[in-house]
Amino acid sequence: MDLVIVSFVVSLLGFIIIGVLSTFQRKATTEDYLLADRSVAPWLAALSAVATNNSGFMFIGQIAFAYQYGIQAIWIMVGWIVGDFFAWVYIHPRIREQSATFGATTVPALIASQPGGKTNRPVAAVAGILTFLFLGVYAAAQLKAGSKALEILFEWHPNTGAIMGAIIVVLYCFSGGIRASIWTDAAQSFVMFFAMGILLLAAAQEVGSPTALWDNLKDQDPLLVQWIPDNLLFGFAMYLIGWVFAGFGAIGQPHILVRFMAIRSVEEIRQARTVYFLWFIPFFLGSIAVGMYARGYIPDITALPIAQGLDADYAAELTMPVMAKLLLPDVLVGVVLAGLFAATMSTADSQILVCSGMIGNDINPRWKNSYVITKLATLGVTGLALSIALFDDERVFNLVLIAWSALGAGLGPALVIRLFHLKTSTVVTLLMMLAGVATVIVWHNTPYSGSLFKIVPGMLASFLVWVVAYPFLPSNDDGTTRDSI
Repeated sequence: MDLVIVSFVVSLLGFIIIGVLSTFQRKATTEDYLLADRSVAPWLAALSAVATNNSGFMFIGQIAFAYQYGIQAIWIMVGWIVGDFFAWVYIHPRIREQSATFGATTVPALIASQPGGKTNRPVAAVAGILTFLFLGVYAAAQLKAGSKALEILFEWHPNTGAIMGAIIVVLYCFSGGIRASIWTDAAQSFVMFFAMGILLLAAAQEVGSPTALWDNLKDQDPLLVQWIPDNLLFGFAMYLIGWVFAGFGAIGQPHILVRFMAIRSVEEIRQARTVYFLWFIPFFLGSIAVGMYARGYIPDITALPIAQGLDADYAAELTMPVMAKLLLPDVLVGVVLAGLFAATMSTADSQILVCSGMIGNDINPRWKNSYVITKLATLGVTGLALSIALFDDERVFNLVLIAWSALGAGLGPALVIRLFHLKTSTVVTLLMMLAGVATVIVWHNTPYSGSLFKIVPGMLASFLVWVVAYPFLPSNDDGTTRDSI
């Protein structure tokens, strides 16, 4: 156990030192704190984006899903990557170009931007509030994911990991803002990849070849090796389309989009895209394989003492730390734990920084250029996320998908309208955002949520508002919002 703690602490100290080193390039301006002066190299932006995207959701939620449902988890990956690729090709270059053109440092500011440096304040404020609320939930899921690992490996109180994660995130957010976040994300991406790989190799040594694993799972439950899920109310095609929309939902995730706003030039988006998918695809495959190998090694995780009293869904989210503890030597357990913590921190710090920017730039523009207020906002947002993590009982998997869908449906369609210079109005844009979020929340609480991912009806509802209103909008060639209806 001593080696576990030592290797874990050494890894975390390394991340903190990297964040502190970023201060040597820091400028005491809000734009530098939020966008690193738009000077980030493409490979750094790519690794930062992929580490931020692949959060505690992948280590805790996705592994748990593969543990419970077997090979069917592959469709999440296929759909997600296809949707994400479309976003990279058609949306991200426009975000870099137009955010610079309009001087926008946040996604709500970009949605609300108008020619001449003007900003539609109602649109910016509502987009900022939605971002603040749902990124707070998203960040809470990351802190909760980290706490689960520490609870299993060190037998600490469940809240200890969340509190520790919040403190570490604040430390290196204060060190250098988004630059510290991007630098540490890049370092964390290597540790995350190594952690997933070493866990997969250890599990394969115990269970055997992929063929042996397949036979093992088939003997346990034939559904684990059934490619197409049963009882899909809208059919398999709509199920898969739902995950494509989920991947495309990256267009509504401010903590990811800010990486593309910070990259050096729009021409370097293509290079960043190559690095991103070379990392993302094998890592996603690895998470599915680890979940399936875990099921082969531990057929019933609820039978373990650590999971007694938990239902199957909650117990499944303990899979990754349990496997590390059972299969790896202490020094590697610490590294894998650091990989999980890296995943949670790389996402949480980005989300907290983005929320901080919302408060000063979008919700209350009087604080726009206040460096001190931006840092105080960082503390406030961290406190909100920590409170949700400590007192909410929702699973990590569900928290992430709810927040991702609400942001994707609430901000994504409105951003698309802005980026393609389509005519709209203040009222229509506000209704689009509210319709998207409301539909996601309603759909989540219906029996249909498992058959069609909630972001699909959310995005469709948002775009439908615009389609219905379009004939009543005045001619508007530049895509600016107008108070016309």
